[in-house]
Amino acid sequence: MVQEETPIPSEITRANVHDVLVKWKDGHESLFPARELRLACPCAGCIDEMSGERRFDADTIPQEVHPLTISLVGRYAITIQWSDGHRTGIYAFTKLRKLCPCPKCRPQT
Repeated sequence: MVQEETPIPSEITRANVHDVLVKWKDGHESLFPARELRLACPCAGCIDEMSGERRFDADTIPQEVHPLTISLVGRYAITIQWSDGHRTGIYAFTKLRKLCPCPKCRPQT
């Protein structure tokens, strides 16, 4: 069995007032629009643990939502305190890399 290596960021920062930039050790960069990242929150309050379905109406998340703080969780994830008051999501590095919105990672079909 081949085990995938966990992606490791070299830098995690705000790209501007709204967006989050992750620079990965392999040279890749992921620019996450803040609202899309907020909508992808994996916490139990946002995602039903049994069905995997979103537990909130996306229209309730402000268009201008942005990170207030970004903090490391051990060596495997980050947590973000959002301007809408939400702060319980833990974004594992593996999940962040899979969510990368760049054209290389998410080619248009």
